Amino acid sequence: MSKKVLILSGSPRKQGNSDLLCDEFMRGALEAGHDVEKIRVQEKRIACCAACYACRDTGICAIKDDMADIMQKMIDCDVMVLASPVYFYSIDAQLKAVIDRSVCRWMEVKNKEMYYIMTAADTDRGSMDTTLACFRGYADCVEGAVEKGIIYGTGVYHAGEIKNKKVMQEAYEMGKMISY
Repeated sequence: MSKKVLILSGSPRKQGNSDLLCDEFMRGALEAGHDVEKIRVQEKRIACCAACYACRDTGICAIKDDMADIMQKMIDCDVMVLASPVYFYSIDAQLKAVIDRSVCRWMEVKNKEMYYIMTAADTDRGSMDTTLACFRGYADCVEGAVEKGIIYGTGVYHAGEIKNKKVMQEAYEMGKMISY
């Protein structure tokens, strides 16, 4: 049985390095027969969490934007891919807003296979440790989450630099390896 794969691309640049890795992961997952949707977070209207906790009683966020649709997809998917360029050793604001806004229904996000995609200008994977910790911190809050793979796109800064790197093939293969 095919799986529902949700890719949350936090890249602020369309065809940016982490976004291109998402495309390769998606290509592999599609070829393997899975149902895949990639959401470019930058193209959605998602406000920051206001910490009003109106959702505490209703499970419905008081902010009316694109997050409700994304939240349902986060709940419904079997596989979740979180992708972000490294911004000051962490994830970018676009993806962080999605994670923070998931507080309204976070306990409904369960049993996910988790994959992480990161890109950085630095060639040292160690510069991605805090970014990975952010992804893992979110996964720690997802009941039954299982980390399945990590893609490290190092040494890339300008949009598209990743195209000639071996990591593009790694992303494709990782998407293709999602099991049924």
